[in-house]
Amino acid sequence: METRKIKSERKEKRMKKIMYAISIITIAFLLVGCGKEEIQSKNIEGTLPEIMEKLYEGISEEEKPMMLDNITLTEENFEYFAFTKANYKEAIASEGISSMAHSVVLIRLENENEANQIVEDIKKNANPRKWICVEAENTYVLSKGDLVVLIMSNELAPKIKTNFENLK
Repeated sequence: METRKIKSERKEKRMKKIMYAISIITIAFLLVGCGKEEIQSKNIEGTLPEIMEKLYEGISEEEKPMMLDNITLTEENFEYFAFTKANYKEAIASEGISSMAHSVVLIRLENENEANQIVEDIKKNANPRKWICVEAENTYVLSKGDLVVLIMSNELAPKIKTNFENLK
């Protein structure tokens, strides 16, 4: 009788060890599987002029300011358009010649980890009255991956903001 009890206890201990081993192996596979997952970059592919075109999608030529054109930003004019200093790879501004207050600035940063700080700096310093005679009713500063956008405009601003948020 006692040997049956001992055998039963041994069998129970073996079963517990097997269950522990199975649990540990399962957890290990889960951890390894999660570790191999590729991290998707939030960076938007394409040139800045291509991305700028996407920001204006759904906006008719009649709604846009006259003679709207992309301006390449350089060390000399970056602060005028972006209202801050930044380590950037490239940047453009989209402005036209009209009585409408309108500016869209796209900045591709050297380091996407700096995006939040750049957004805060631009928000703090942006001047929607930079045109003196007119003022932009809406100002948005957003980031996505290594891109930062400053939108200062009137009725076009919400549409451009939505287009930026929908970029993939």
